[in-house]
Amino acid sequence: MSLSSKNSGRSAVVTGAGSGLGRDIALGLAAKNYIVFGTAFTAAEVQDLKDASAARVSLTVCDITKEQAVRAWAASVSDALDGGGLNLLINNAGILTPGPLEILPLDAVRHEFEVNVFGALSVMNAFLPALRKARGRIVQISTWTASLPLPFNGPSGASKAAMEVFATVYRAELKPFGIDVVVAPAGNMRTGGPAKTAAALAQMAGRMTPQERQLYGRAFDTFTAKLNSMQESGLASVEAAARVIELAEQNPAARFAAVGADAEEILRAVRERSDAEQDALRLQIVGLN
Repeated sequence: MSLSSKNSGRSAVVTGAGSGLGRDIALGLAAKNYIVFGTAFTAAEVQDLKDASAARVSLTVCDITKEQAVRAWAASVSDALDGGGLNLLINNAGILTPGPLEILPLDAVRHEFEVNVFGALSVMNAFLPALRKARGRIVQISTWTASLPLPFNGPSGASKAAMEVFATVYRAELKPFGIDVVVAPAGNMRTGGPAKTAAALAQMAGRMTPQERQLYGRAFDTFTAKLNSMQESGLASVEAAARVIELAEQNPAARFAAVGADAEEILRAVRERSDAEQDALRLQIVGLN
């Protein structure tokens, strides 16, 4: 059931809305007459969404790892809403830093946490005053690898697992204010992500020294081919966005709900299988069994 039979005048914020899943979520909400605000990487993305949504999506180029920039953006959104409050915050922005943990630069791992964890926290805190006014809802986009971490994909699973913990704490702390918090672990999706993932994988492989390639090269190449294949055959971006919007509007709010049949299957396996079976599964998934 929808939050309201008429969504006209309702408002939403979507991080990472300039491309991929975030773009389709923003357009899907605009099609339902939400007024949508979001973050983008470039001015071209800002203009693209303005044109594609008949000006119902307003994006801002904002680095969510910069707390002052996030607060300034949130203040501008609040001004645009004329103090009316925010109905939805969809925390979607995120990056992927693949590679063997032994050789990943710690600064790269830190940056992933800056975006996926601290940036997400910064956005949530900046918009809480507006969410309180509307008794709104937060949807935290996660990934099934937070529940079944994969080799060579540690920073992604770890950072999203951290956000799932924070979301659970937010849910308890914000309940008195009527704010629901939903965690939505996604499966493989055909968004803008696969191309970015392929580029990140190629970059990591290219940085390996001969010694590192001797240690990890063959296994990492197998992982790379498997991950690219999984993402290219995943859920269509528009379908994934429709599922996220469904969770954003569903009453009562779900606590934890998968986006995609593959995510549902993995999460079920985590609940039902032994540790040894899960260890075997994670290797099977990436072709290393």
